[in-house]
Amino acid sequence: MIATRPLRLLLAAALVAGGLSSAQAQNWPNWRGPNHNGSTSVTGLPDTFSKEENVSWVVDLPGAGAGTPVVWDDAIFVSCTNEEESGIIAVKINAKSGEIEWTHKFGEGIRQDDRSDYAGPSAVTDGTHAWFFTGKGDLACYDFNGRQVWHRNIQSDYGPFAFGWTFSTTPLVHKGTLYLQVLQRDVAVDGKGFTDKENESYLLALDPETGAEKWRQIRPSEAVMESREAFTSPVPVTHNGREEIVVVGGDCLTGHDPATGEELWRWGTWNPGKEPFWRLVPSPVYGEGAILACGPKGQPVYAIKAGGKGTLLDTAKMWVSEGKEVTSDVPTPLFYDGYFYILNGRNRFLTCVHPTTGDVVWSERVDAKTKLESSPTASDGKIYFISHLGETFVYKAGREPGLIHQTMMGEDQSVHVRASIVPANGALFIRTDTKLYCVKK
Repeated sequence: MIATRPLRLLLAAALVAGGLSSAQAQNWPNWRGPNHNGSTSVTGLPDTFSKEENVSWVVDLPGAGAGTPVVWDDAIFVSCTNEEESGIIAVKINAKSGEIEWTHKFGEGIRQDDRSDYAGPSAVTDGTHAWFFTGKGDLACYDFNGRQVWHRNIQSDYGPFAFGWTFSTTPLVHKGTLYLQVLQRDVAVDGKGFTDKENESYLLALDPETGAEKWRQIRPSEAVMESREAFTSPVPVTHNGREEIVVVGGDCLTGHDPATGEELWRWGTWNPGKEPFWRLVPSPVYGEGAILACGPKGQPVYAIKAGGKGTLLDTAKMWVSEGKEVTSDVPTPLFYDGYFYILNGRNRFLTCVHPTTGDVVWSERVDAKTKLESSPTASDGKIYFISHLGETFVYKAGREPGLIHQTMMGEDQSVHVRASIVPANGALFIRTDTKLYCVKK
């Protein structure tokens, strides 16, 4: 029987209401996994591996990119730069063999600065389609056979982006809606953005099957200059039965009605002095009634009580981190098995934090030669992350710390490895700047 669209939606709703099936929970449909917090329930993952040990396959990618691979059964989706075509391509890889099944160019341009490229956003999939976005605003939907269902450019439709650095955010597909946020400067920067009127920051909701707009919610901010810029992604949160889309950036944290975009609550700020160069990179993460917001450039991590209404006061803060170790300028924290794990990529610390008190359970110095900008992921009692050079780390999760394994997966030229390590369907998928590895026992 072929399900009609309403029937498909009812079936999807039933699955969500009853919890993810075990098969779905093994997939990694978006950059932070099936739980939107960096964790999953995959087991049987190897404790040790290298470029040769426990490698099921390795494939040379068509180009660079910082997006985390997304996995659904036998399909892997990534976006890559393509220098020959001067654009960004959507790529599907067979998860069993490592064979590249198709590539399609969907975005123009490679980069606007030397620190990153337009292939920074991760793809997202629901098991029948995959959606890809670029830092230049191209947004496209493909089916699993590689047919482009629709394409649009967000800059063309809503105005030029006003970002000093290359823009990146990953779309969210959740319960029949595609969400995309653009948190940008209100005035043009280096000729980018509107020069004759204010540039608005907004949260956008689209029909994932057609790309048609459902609503567009303007998101104001009191931040100034670069501190208005956010390279974060929206996250769905359900707390005490209320669903919302949580957005962080512009010196504040907000929750929105998924159906209308209406702002339900707002908390801020980690920047009372209105420092002008505090762009934000880590996305929010929810766990045990707390929503984390990471202040940039060595600032604390703030835990805000979920379920608020209106403008929240200081009483909404559950805890604020202390010291130079518990902070994150780029990696999004992980919530796994009852604890938050915060990766300080600049000073190279991994810290386990109690979710409701903020107490530090343990903090370990990471023996990396360079910055860590991948967001940690976890499954099978282990935490995974990778450095710019491709130095790969596996730590024990839980109350007792410990380094389980360390290896080099990068190549000689690796300098900007940022993708998260993906545990899915009994394997680890590790993206460097030139290769994708499938690691399994």
